[in-house]
Amino acid sequence: MEPEIDLSGEAGWTPFDAPALVGDSLRFVSGDRSGDRFRARYYRDAEKHLHARFWLGPEAEGPPGHAHGGAVAAIMDEALGLAGWAAGYSIVVGNLNVSFRNMLPLGRVITVESRVVSVEGRKIMVHGRIFCGETTYAEAQCLCITIPGK
Repeated sequence: MEPEIDLSGEAGWTPFDAPALVGDSLRFVSGDRSGDRFRARYYRDAEKHLHARFWLGPEAEGPPGHAHGGAVAAIMDEALGLAGWAAGYSIVVGNLNVSFRNMLPLGRVITVESRVVSVEGRKIMVHGRIFCGETTYAEAQCLCITIPGK
């Protein structure tokens, strides 16, 4: 039996149906809701910024007991790209820069916050961070490019 993981959001957040927006493209990171690698739930706040609760399990391990850097980068790729879609832009990620601040222990529920910070023609800049309490595990900047004809 799979362990129950509490991915509920904060007061003022409303559940966000990410797969309904972008379809099966979310299956790589958050597609398996009962998996041993990632579990995720997305939310929006009153200002329509995207937030998420993630849990990383044993299949996301890199250094013993901690998340692999590629797993952290994959979360940032999905969450920041999805923030662009949630803001109304059909985009692909052009460049993702992740700064790792602290090793992320496995089995912990973390929060991801992301928001569009600028729009210049087809270039959409999105920033985000992964944290739990006072500890920031990673920060990222993502240059997204709108898809022509979308």
